[in-house]
Order: sequence, then structure tokens, then C-alpha cells
Amino acid sequence: MKKTLFSLAPLALVLMGCSEPQTTTQNPDSGQQNNYELVEGAEQRLDIYTPYQLKTDLSHLSNEQKKMVGLLIDASKIMDNLFWQQAFPGDKQKLLNQVEEKAREFTVINYGPWDRLNNNQPFLTGFEDKPAGANFYPADMTKTEFENAELANKDSLYTLLRRNDEGELKTVAYSEAYKESLTKAADLLRQAADLAENKDFSEYLRLRADAFLSNEYQPSDMAWMDMTGNDIDVVIGPIENYEDHLFGYKTAFESYVLIKDKAWSQRLEKYAEYLPQLQEGLPVEPAYKAEKPGANAQLNAYDVVYYAGHSNAGSKTIAINLPNDEEVQLEKGTRRLQLKNAMQAKFDKILVPIAAQLIVPEQREDITFNAFFANTMFHEVAHGLGIKNTLNDKGTVRSALKEHASALEEGKADILGLYMVTQLFEQGVLAEGELKDYYTTFMASIFRSVRFGASSAHGKANMIRFNYFADAGAFDRNASGQYAINMDKMREAMNSLSEKILTLQGDGDYNGVAELVATLGVVSPQLKADLDKLTDAGIPVDVTFDQGKEVLGL
Repeated sequence: MKKTLFSLAPLALVLMGCSEPQTTTQNPDSGQQNNYELVEGAEQRLDIYTPYQLKTDLSHLSNEQKKMVGLLIDASKIMDNLFWQQAFPGDKQKLLNQVEEKAREFTVINYGPWDRLNNNQPFLTGFEDKPAGANFYPADMTKTEFENAELANKDSLYTLLRRNDEGELKTVAYSEAYKESLTKAADLLRQAADLAENKDFSEYLRLRADAFLSNEYQPSDMAWMDMTGNDIDVVIGPIENYEDHLFGYKTAFESYVLIKDKAWSQRLEKYAEYLPQLQEGLPVEPAYKAEKPGANAQLNAYDVVYYAGHSNAGSKTIAINLPNDEEVQLEKGTRRLQLKNAMQAKFDKILVPIAAQLIVPEQREDITFNAFFANTMFHEVAHGLGIKNTLNDKGTVRSALKEHASALEEGKADILGLYMVTQLFEQGVLAEGELKDYYTTFMASIFRSVRFGASSAHGKANMIRFNYFADAGAFDRNASGQYAINMDKMREAMNSLSEKILTLQGDGDYNGVAELVATLGVVSPQLKADLDKLTDAGIPVDVTFDQGKEVLGL
């Protein structure tokens, strides 16, 4: 693998100004204090995010519950700082102090000098390509060196790779590497647990606090699955592995503080009972759908009041399907959380304007929020379908497919989500609107997500699906660059792509997935020209949040 050491002359990054151990490359000229400047062409990227105030009605919460929300936000801020350390091997504050004012907010949104929605290209002078392994591994470590190292827990979700005094690789548990910060976060979670009115939520918070210090997260994941009656929730800790583009092993710190929308949650309850039959009906050979995930799937809607760390970096998540632990999934299923206020923001500010540019006029009326909500929800539900372990003793799908696992999994969730919508609509379970609403909204959403770029698992998954649909004739493009959905061909493509992805996962076919990504995970010149129209029209790529205790009046 090409080494990706930072080229920092005349100014180098220095170690993080914190107590946690970090490994970075330093430059002897690091004493110089020159400012970083935007690289050529980067200035036009500074306005790709549109602001949105993140709040909701808290009037139904007690005073103790409001205090608890404040404590959870404080703990989330610690997760935010820890993610900076994982994503950027340098001193956050020094970087921000030396960035031109007009680029500072963009640097904060990206958690470093690399543009997350432009394939992680550096937008500041003095930086080379972002290391594929972020700051989870030494920047000079090769894949071969890692694979040859005989180290326990080297592929653990919760360890860093560092070098000892002899320059050899060693592992450092998150609980040790970030001990001071995680101890503070654990204390805040325990304070919140003392205020929690829901017993199960209090138990989860205490177990999560223990996990910060023990590096054992499964007990708290199990406890999180047992919660059903809590009005407040928090998803916090090292969770997703998207930041690790080298192997896809290491999890990044993040947090969401959530308030349940009871009315919308009640609307979703009925869908969970159909999951076993949907698993059985997947368009693939029986062996690839033989697993039976836990039946206690929960579907709920929430308003988010705080994002932190990985969840706040670049494109913002609008729905969650967790836990990722395969053992927990098989025993207890997963929880699917729909982030309704963030979803509404993206629909209003991004999806509708995109449709006005790229969907033929006669199909624009088929773009609806209900369809967008349902497609997003069933994307998360679909993560629980299919198969988690390979059929040929290659271990879990995630470990077998390595750095390609996340993109393929997101592609599976997208296409199986549409499959589920189709099945439930035709059974009369999903009764709102018409089926064409879901297909047309799905197509418009591809344009939205492709703009996230190839460094995003979601962006890459959408590139693959767009090109697969194009080859299958699932849509037509007119001379004005507007797209019309062909429902029959899109349905055929949906089924065949579902079968292909599920088979690749079940076989743990690393080379097959790599070929799929290489051939279809690209943006053609024609698609790029169409996407450029969105930029020219001033349509934002994503949202950024004005959030916190002051915004909430706490």
C-alpha cells in the first residue's frame, strides 16, 4: 500500500493537546506558525452545507429529565473530541487557529482538512491524501505489515494500532488510550442514570459507562435492546466502522441524543411482525436467507437534539439500525430509529430541489415525504435481513469483505428496503400513496446520496446502484438531463441486484465485491454533468446543525 505520511512543511502537525497517547508524524519545522490556505478550487465547496436548527418540543419532560438531556449532551461533547483524535492525527485547536476564517467552519464540519463529500480530498494547503486508516493505525503501516503481525485483538473494534519503542506494532485498547476522557464521560452517564425515570434506561446508561472503562460493549448493547418505554435515548460510544477505510475494523466515537416521537412511533409498530416473512421471501437461494435474526425488532421515530463525533461528520445520518454486534442481532434483533426532524430537513432543503432539476416534470408529484420516510425506515430494517455469517467458514460477512463490507452492506439495505416496501405495499400493509411514489422518491434519493462521494459507504453504494439501474434500463434520461422511472424494469433490477449482493455477502467473496466496486462504484461523465447542475442551482449537498443546550433552552 502507498504510504500516506503527511507532508507538512513548512508547518507540521504536532501531537494532540490532550492526555491520551497519539501517534503522528512530526516535522522539525513545526515551530513555524504559518496559516493554512484553501487549495485551488476549494472555495466553491464551502457552501455545500445548509444550516438547520436542531430542536424539538421538550415541554412534556420533567425538570429531572431536562437535566438528564443536558448531561447527555455534555457526554456527547466528549465523544466529539475523541472522534477528532481518531479522524485527525494532529492538534485540533492548532489546526483551527491556523485556518483562514472563511474555511474554519468547513474544517469543523469535516473534522480535519479533508473534504468528506469530495472523496476525502485535502482542501487546505500542506496536506496530502488522508490516511485510509485515519488515526486508528500508524500512518506508515502497510496492510501486509498488519496482516503479518501476531498480535491479539489487532482486528478488535475497540483497539488502536501503535508502535512501541522498537518501532514494532502494538495494540492499545480504547479504554486505555482515551482513559481520562472516557472516565469523565462515564461519570456523566452515571449522573444521568441517577435522574432517569425509566429503570431500563438507567441500567443501560450504567452499563455503557462501565463499557467505556472495560472495553466490553456487548452487555450494554444487550441492555439497549431491552428498552421500550423510555422517552429519552442516547446512542453513544465507539459504534460505526466507516471511518476505517483501510480494513473496516475500527469503530469511531459518536453520539445522538434523542427524544421519542410517540405518535409517529405508534404508526411504525405494526411493521415489525412482518419481518420473518420478508426474510423468507428474499429473492435469493434458501441458504443465503437461512439465518433468523431476533424477532424483537423495534421501529420508532425520534427527534434528534444533538449529534456528535462520527455522526456529525460530513453527511448526517437520518436513521439508525443498531447494534452492529452480530451476536446481539441474532439473539435480540436490532432497533431501528428514524430521525424525523433531520429527515424532514433533508427532504425540504435538498431532495425536493433535486427532483425539480433531475426528475421529469410529470413524475415530480410522486416525490413525497411519506415515501422518503418509509424508504429510509426500511433501509434500516433491511440491515437486519439477509445473512451475517458467510456460508463457507470465512467468518462474518464484515470480516470477510474487509474495507468493502460497509459499502456493500449499505447497498444491500437500500435495495432490500425497496423490496420490502414493494412487498408490504402489495399486501396492503403499507397503505399510503401509490407504489410509484416510493420508486420515484427512491430514484431522486440516489442523486442525493451519490453526492456524498466515494469516500462515503452510502455514496459508493448509490453509485453502484445507479450504474446497475442504468445498465438494466430502470430509467430513461431525456435530452434535458431529466430522468423518468420505468417501474417494471426498476423492479426487475431491484430483484436481481438484491440476489447479487446477498450472494456476494454469503460467499464472503472479497474479490467479487472489489470488482463490483471498481466497475460500478464510479460516477460517469454524464452523471457528473447532471450533478453539476445541482451545484450550479445552489442546492446544498447536506445539512449542518445549530445545536446544543442553548438552542433547546436548557
